[in-house]
Amino acid sequence: MGDAYQDLLRVARTGRRLRMEDREPWRIGQIDENYRRSAVLILFGALDDLPSRATEHAEGVGRDLDVLLVQRAATLRSHPGQVAFPGGRLDPEDGDLHEMLSVPGGEVSAAHVRAAVREAEEETGLDPRGVEVLGALAPVPLPVSNHLVTPVLGWWRDVSPVDVVDHAESSLVFRVPVLDLVDPANRHCAAVTRGRQTYRSPAFTVPVAGTDSTVTVWGFTGVLLDRLLTALGWAVPWDAGRLLPAPL
Repeated sequence: MGDAYQDLLRVARTGRRLRMEDREPWRIGQIDENYRRSAVLILFGALDDLPSRATEHAEGVGRDLDVLLVQRAATLRSHPGQVAFPGGRLDPEDGDLHEMLSVPGGEVSAAHVRAAVREAEEETGLDPRGVEVLGALAPVPLPVSNHLVTPVLGWWRDVSPVDVVDHAESSLVFRVPVLDLVDPANRHCAAVTRGRQTYRSPAFTVPVAGTDSTVTVWGFTGVLLDRLLTALGWAVPWDAGRLLPAPL
């Protein structure tokens, strides 16, 4: 895991320069002055005993890792049914935004770290003592729900069991092998049409370990994964011209 950890640490150290806003036209509109702050946890760990189904591109750094994802409940008002990183809004208990926390990748807002890890524990049941926070990426605007989201990058040092904690919030908690994410056969652009304009985002259709099902990661989470895998040097060339409807 040494090389993969070093790649994650390198990106954590430069994460504030890893911007997403240039991924037009995935951004539909702007956030307004009354936006809410939130944080998500992007948590990489050693691949569990349910390996990737992909057979090609198996060599290279990061291929023996997976990342933690959740599928939001279909009954939620915001982003129903979409696949996301665990996370949520900052609460007053998370503290002052200006309080800084020293982590391997530098200094990050303690409030964002607390929110990301707290929400991940509430959504997936993970043991936060096994999570090593490496750093944070630049905040990303999410206009559809008027949030400014800070991605917190973590290393799952001591992996703990995870599952759906509250079915009113999540329908699925699962770990996706990095190899399944970078497999070109699993990649495309998801399209959403608004009026005469079609918007697109990087997307991943990946199997859910232990089942015969697949899920599509797209939109905000697809953009984050696409940019992060590229920055880590783990991405494999894929056909960005392959356009499929987003699973709305």
